[in-house]
Amino acid sequence: MNKEFKSDVSPCAVTEEELSLINKLTVKELTAEEVYTFNVILCDNEVDRDCERFDIAALEKLAELFVGVTGIFDHNPGSGNQTARIFEAKTEKIAGKITSCGDEYVCVKAKAYMPRTNKNADLITEIEAGIKKEVSVSCAVSKFTCSVCGENMRHGNCNHVKGKTYGNGMCHCILSDVTDAYEWSFVAIPAQVNAGVTKGYKKFESTENLIKSVKEGRCVKFTYEQAEELCDYITRLESEAQDGRLYRKALTDEAVKFALIAVPSLDNESVRKMCSSVETAELMKLRDAFKQKASEVIPLNPQLKAKKEKPIVNNNEYKF
Repeated sequence: MNKEFKSDVSPCAVTEEELSLINKLTVKELTAEEVYTFNVILCDNEVDRDCERFDIAALEKLAELFVGVTGIFDHNPGSGNQTARIFEAKTEKIAGKITSCGDEYVCVKAKAYMPRTNKNADLITEIEAGIKKEVSVSCAVSKFTCSVCGENMRHGNCNHVKGKTYGNGMCHCILSDVTDAYEWSFVAIPAQVNAGVTKGYKKFESTENLIKSVKEGRCVKFTYEQAEELCDYITRLESEAQDGRLYRKALTDEAVKFALIAVPSLDNESVRKMCSSVETAELMKLRDAFKQKASEVIPLNPQLKAKKEKPIVNNNEYKF
């Protein structure tokens, strides 16, 4: 998942202690004049626009995992897109600031560095000018707890809807049990002011693609509109399936009838079992074959069928 937000990115002077931390990540030892460092808030415990938030334990784990993680642009994983690296991260409480849930505001504040090169000169200028300010973290989370009932919102029995108010509070998802931190990115569009966050996910283009993902065993998440579309799709399939079952039953009955006429030694149960093991198209061919064979044994049209007489057209018997 990606968590994007408007962050406080600001330049900072590097100390000897910080330079020592930076050089643990470099191949060649750099001097203070060769590096540019800046602060960045990666994520926090505020409820985001997708009605999700990290708990404190998740933030502490992210602070630990993000040390040494590279910074890129727009989550583009190409190696040529790497621009900075985090050398220090920690959770920090902002005195007097309270989240919408009434908790003390906590964020993950990190320090990143990049070499002072001609290539990075424009980026450094943009950071100092406040242009490059929004960032997004990419991480793995294994637990998604409903704030209302405490059940797993992705894999449990929770029926609550994020963003809907229940009782005295709005339902949201609590993200916890962080397992990995992949990268952090500069992004163009912030989701929230003051370290607001949003989670991006792949939008499925069609119901068929959604079903394909489920068949492949991938965990999927879809919107309320997609859920409605999927329910309608399932309802249509159920109706068509019922029609198909009725048609196949009638087809099987015909095939059995003609089979027993054509081959009297067969029994009803054996023929029905044979019919159930073939596709509908093959069952139609089987029915037609038995029908043709049955017509050779017993005429399918009655022998005493009344002959059609020609209609009277001259009306002579009615003339004087």
